[in-house]
Amino acid sequence: MAHRSRLAGFMIDCQGGDLGEAATFWSKALGLDIADPDEDGLDRYAVLEKMRGDLHVEVQKVDHESRVHLDIESDDIEAEVARLKAFGALEIARPYDSRWVVMQAPTGHRFCVVRPKGKLTADNAKRWD
Repeated sequence: MAHRSRLAGFMIDCQGGDLGEAATFWSKALGLDIADPDEDGLDRYAVLEKMRGDLHVEVQKVDHESRVHLDIESDDIEAEVARLKAFGALEIARPYDSRWVVMQAPTGHRFCVVRPKGKLTADNAKRWD
């Protein structure tokens, strides 16, 4: 099925610790202001200001080991998951009532397929037929 997708940005997964301290460190390290220190008020996500090209960077508290992963936005998550599986990616999980899909590349890297935060167009995303 035809759909669009694009690199949305990067998630900095931080195991344990204080979300504010982690966000402050990454804000200073990357030179990006903290746009929202506690997105959704759950003490789980801190959003840094958008980078050029609308890429977002978020600091996320997690239970697993600390790492960085990327998010791919798609206007059809199921079609994008199927497309990536055809290249050898594995589906790992569908957290929070399947709001996004956690996948793993053949190289072992984890990434997520997520809903777009804005409209995907010919100017900002790749169309897959």
